[in-house]
Amino acid sequence: MAILVHAVLDGISADQYDTLNAKLQETPEIFDGCVAHACVATESGLEIFDIWASEAQMRAFAEKMMPVAVGLGWPEGPMPRVLDVHNHWVPGG
Repeated sequence: MAILVHAVLDGISADQYDTLNAKLQETPEIFDGCVAHACVATESGLEIFDIWASEAQMRAFAEKMMPVAVGLGWPEGPMPRVLDVHNHWVPGG
């Protein structure tokens, strides 16, 4: 079952996100199961919205991503909100 992940990253800048994203793009297989991703700047930091094909795939990503993020100075912040997706589609798809 697909899931939506919503992470609120107060205090994280777009530059910090870009640095982490560039590092993760070096191993594109880390994103296996990610259906969609959006990063939104807010007054207090960033918010991340992902759709994953399964919670297991999201957890496998998180296990690989978090050590990289922490190595770049990111805090081990609160867990993101995870919601079951009832339906998702791509216009024209």
